[in-house]
Amino acid sequence: MPKDCKTVWNNCLRVIQEHIPEQSFKTWFEPIVPVRLSTNVLTIQVPSQFFYEWLEEHYVHLLRKAIDAELGSDGRLEYSIIVDKGNEKNKPYVINIPTSKVAMPAMKESRADIHAEKYKSPFELHELQGNQYASYLNTHYTFDNFIEGDCNRLARSAGYAVANKPGVTSFNPLMLYGGVGLGKTHLVQAIGNYIKDNNPGKFVLYVSCEKFTNQFIEAVRNNNMQGFTNFYLQVDVLVLDDVQFCQVRKKTQESFFHIFNHLHQAASRSL
Repeated sequence: MPKDCKTVWNNCLRVIQEHIPEQSFKTWFEPIVPVRLSTNVLTIQVPSQFFYEWLEEHYVHLLRKAIDAELGSDGRLEYSIIVDKGNEKNKPYVINIPTSKVAMPAMKESRADIHAEKYKSPFELHELQGNQYASYLNTHYTFDNFIEGDCNRLARSAGYAVANKPGVTSFNPLMLYGGVGLGKTHLVQAIGNYIKDNNPGKFVLYVSCEKFTNQFIEAVRNNNMQGFTNFYLQVDVLVLDDVQFCQVRKKTQESFFHIFNHLHQAASRSL
């Protein structure tokens, strides 16, 4: 008799319940809802991004144990994260992502796998440069012509460290703050240009928060949120300018947070 998602998840819960305190089980596992079972992939819905992160950080090994017991070593787990609960007129907005920790090797997604499937760019000009999307960086912004002074020396040093070893330094993410006209845009683009020039295989993308917000609105209008999100999930290094303007729209913030969280877990740079 074929298994259904509820049966599989209930059996997983029995395994999990044996290994954690009752209160932890009630807090982190009882709210989870099994959504579907497709071949050997079990999709579970969690109530928030934070909930997903907590499970990945603290219980991924236990989840692997439960999946192994129920679906075998080829079993895989996928999260359906509720980003927006919706209302009477709008359905909840959810994002599906696979388990990303090494404890779930079958679900580990490499950057090469992401680049294997191209998604249409939400930019007006989306031509490819060779096998890569356009980066929208101004090539005139470099470290060589950046004017350094006492007020920006620390920022330049941090930026140069990130550019030399993207994904390795402790500046993750790197956020630059300062007044108008002090060179923030020049510096973040210099970082992007340096990484792009010295790491040809990386997809570096520069975008203003205004452009990101407009793209988000257009994606919602055209019912293409999945394509919009998938495009940004291909990025290795995201340079976001004027990030403070994203605070105006809550749903834009939520979408950016999902993209940012993916890049952060992949040890990429979100600036």
